[in-house]
Amino acid sequence: MSKYIIALVAAIVLVIGPGTRAQFQSLETENMRLLYNEVTQAYLAPHVARCFENAMKFHRELLNYTPSEKVTVTMFDIADYGNAGAAAVPENRISLLVAPISYAYETSPANERMNTFMNHELVHIVALDQATGRDKFFRKMFFGKVSETSDNPLSILYGYMTNPRQAAPRWFHEGIAVFLETWMAGGIGRVQGAYDEMVFRTMVLDSSSFYDPIGVESHGSQTDFQVGVVSYLYGTRFFSYLALHYGPESLIDWVARVGGSKAYVISQFKQVYDMGLGDAWNQWIDWEHEFQQVNLDSIRQYPITPYRDLSPIALGSLSRAQYDSVSGEIYVAVNYPGEVAHIAAISISDGSIRKLCDIKGAALYYVSAMAFDRHRHQLFYTTDNDDWRDLRVIDTRTKQTRTLQKDLRMGDLAFNENDSSLWGVRHYNGISTLTRVPYPYDDWNQIYSWPYGKDIYDLDISSDGKIVTAALSEISGRQSLIAMNIDSLVAGDSSYSTLFEFGHSIPAGFVFSDDNRFLYGSSYYSGASNIFRYDFKLDSMEALSNCETGLFHPIPVSQDSMIAFRYTRDGFLPAILPHRPLEDISAITFLGHKIAREYPIVRDWNVGSMADINLDSLTVSTGNYHALANFRLVSMYPIVEGYGEYPAYGFRVNLEEPVGFHSSDMTVSYTPNQSLPQEERWHVGWHHIYLNWQFSFNYNGADFYDLFGPTKTSRKGYSAGLLYKRTLLYDLPRVMDYRLSLTGFGGLEKMPDYQNIATTFDEFVTLNGAWTYKNRKASLGAVDHEKGILWNLTSNNTYVNRKLYSKFATRFDFGIPLSLHHSSIWLRTSAGYAPGDRDNPFANFFFGGFGNNWIDYKTEKRYRQTHAFPGVELNAIGGTNFARAVLDLNLPPIRFRHLGWQALHIMWIRCSLFSTVLSTNLDNEEYRTTYFNAGTQLDLRFKLLSRLKLTFSVGYAAGFDEQEYLSDELMVSLKVL
Repeated sequence: MSKYIIALVAAIVLVIGPGTRAQFQSLETENMRLLYNEVTQAYLAPHVARCFENAMKFHRELLNYTPSEKVTVTMFDIADYGNAGAAAVPENRISLLVAPISYAYETSPANERMNTFMNHELVHIVALDQATGRDKFFRKMFFGKVSETSDNPLSILYGYMTNPRQAAPRWFHEGIAVFLETWMAGGIGRVQGAYDEMVFRTMVLDSSSFYDPIGVESHGSQTDFQVGVVSYLYGTRFFSYLALHYGPESLIDWVARVGGSKAYVISQFKQVYDMGLGDAWNQWIDWEHEFQQVNLDSIRQYPITPYRDLSPIALGSLSRAQYDSVSGEIYVAVNYPGEVAHIAAISISDGSIRKLCDIKGAALYYVSAMAFDRHRHQLFYTTDNDDWRDLRVIDTRTKQTRTLQKDLRMGDLAFNENDSSLWGVRHYNGISTLTRVPYPYDDWNQIYSWPYGKDIYDLDISSDGKIVTAALSEISGRQSLIAMNIDSLVAGDSSYSTLFEFGHSIPAGFVFSDDNRFLYGSSYYSGASNIFRYDFKLDSMEALSNCETGLFHPIPVSQDSMIAFRYTRDGFLPAILPHRPLEDISAITFLGHKIAREYPIVRDWNVGSMADINLDSLTVSTGNYHALANFRLVSMYPIVEGYGEYPAYGFRVNLEEPVGFHSSDMTVSYTPNQSLPQEERWHVGWHHIYLNWQFSFNYNGADFYDLFGPTKTSRKGYSAGLLYKRTLLYDLPRVMDYRLSLTGFGGLEKMPDYQNIATTFDEFVTLNGAWTYKNRKASLGAVDHEKGILWNLTSNNTYVNRKLYSKFATRFDFGIPLSLHHSSIWLRTSAGYAPGDRDNPFANFFFGGFGNNWIDYKTEKRYRQTHAFPGVELNAIGGTNFARAVLDLNLPPIRFRHLGWQALHIMWIRCSLFSTVLSTNLDNEEYRTTYFNAGTQLDLRFKLLSRLKLTFSVGYAAGFDEQEYLSDELMVSLKVL
């Protein structure tokens, strides 16, 4: 045993040692640890720190908040659009993507983005970290805030005891964060956002049903084309309604975790408002109908612009469209439930749609950036839109696609017909750069990089190649439409002329007319999004539509008509409408305006300028960040494990480093049962992860789930292992990786991977390797992959008794979608070969059973795994080689809008049918055997405490050999997390 421990310690020193070097620069204050790249982000770090301290000062005063610890803020440039996320368990952390935000459809109105991010994310920190005396007692008892872990499900209980506000629906957390963020920015935000008003106005107009508090999370955020943003929409709106009718201070009483408050947010709501959450929600819906009807009546004071829809179905999210006058089609990237995101060609004569190609890495709302070369019939588009964008092109006639540049990071595309160059906006480390890609598109040129705080988007170029127009956003949130001379830009002159000031409304998608006299675009300038036209000759802006919902992306197709996209409950619809200047259109009333008029206190919630923060006086340290120096205990709590059939009692210790370079957990437990030999009563497990490395040690390894079912992973003896995994390709949905592991075992009686197979020797070493390639896709609203492939190669090598036993296996899965939305059929194949002795268990593969325990934490679809064969006992089938195929039919899920309670409700149910054929010992007629099974599995997905997913599964399968029925198996399992 000692030789394995010595080897393991040596490996840790060799691998972790380099981890002590600095990975980031650090700027620390009393409240914050800011981590950033010194080379590329140093210019931005002081500004981010001031925004943080400004927001923290505000939250301390408004919410009476005292932080339990510093907040670690880490800056990244790993995506082409800015975003941020926060967590308070086990430690307070904010991850910050520094790129400019997306301005698509004005879904996220904001002023300066770092200010907005810090205002918003710190609300999450406060709402999660703020603690009463009871919470602090349990945090002290468990040495910190406990993260729920699937391998120790008692942590769910401990997590609630130390951090009860994690058990709140997402709409709650996003609702209060957006509400406060809006007023902290002086009223710029979704509370006064035109997009949100349009969404609810459209629902009232179309008599669409509203989600209830359960339906928002169980149905809306899963099936709506806006997916998770539904939580923002409903949360913001409900909080705003409460503020208008009960005062903004009532929201603080609901959210703040202070003395006398209830731990569960639904109970706290009743305490504050003296009514049930469902009753208040219904009152809001009734009020919303009245409020939006007033807005609709206001819009109807002037004639509504007539239109004719082109498509029979709404297209969900969509890009800017391109018009091909030759084919009579408009090209647009779309993403809606039931279909994988793709580029569609829509006929303007009959509305028929043909699919050109899939969009890999579609973005929410704008899907992909596109530009069109009508002479070569080439459509340029971007993929990986939530990461680093690639530039691709498709021939609209042949549908052939190719990649032009990987990780170009350029969007907002515009094509210059004068020299066939492609223009766009490139994002890099928070800076927007106007970029030119000359023909043949294998390189790019930097034209002009705008200073931080200014972003441009929605480019277009005149047909003569002289003028490029764009929307310009400034640090104050002010938006304008600008024009630049291309020859001057290329010569180094970045000056521009302002065509029109839009205030805080976005000038969206403005494009040139064929004669270059006009620009057509849309704006919420009147509150509702309408089509506007800028006249270069008259230097004037005029409205061309009066729409009840919203119109976007206009394309002039003739002298008197244009195509635009009309917002509907299920996404955008292409429509043909006239373009005649209107004399007047009516403004609408915003809910946020009513709140500000009724309760002027929200005007005082303006956080003020971050420039007033004296960062030098607040800074306590700067320098290199060392991961191991910040590696610390984050929680410790009692556990129950299973060792075979016996329960063991002990504790678990968790250590982490804030960024995630290092994490470690150790479990120690004891089985008091006297029938167990003394040397088997103590159980120790230890795992440490450092970047791509994982170290593990087990002594009489135990597992909680061994208490509940037939599958046992606990083993007598000890093991020490080192695992390395690396991703070779991460280009979602394409992923290629490999892993190598070296593990030593001693004192074992059963095979590590096969619980019912005894070992012939109790000491051995394994060297295993696996290579996997996955390219699987799913449409919006799916609960499983619907198309694609998976390919896996493995090599398992065991050195025992001075002899090496090797096994080689491969797996290949292929799936296609069926005509019913979210249904698919998969062929899952695998094969393996071992050249060793047929009588030696180390040279055999073993199969059998579903493999699910009654309570489990691994994947519920265990029958898909290579070693599974439902219908017979675990490990009942063996052989030195095998071939296996599974036909797997996945039926569409049934989703539930409201089934259960806020604390525990059912989200969906799905059914799969499968049949397996397995042949073993193919090389020897005497031992060759073929087995068959047929089965089904029903899965029911629950959500516990608003955020924790549970899956209850029931499966049945019958097994046969070539001659007769063998046995059957009933599987019942509850998957935790």
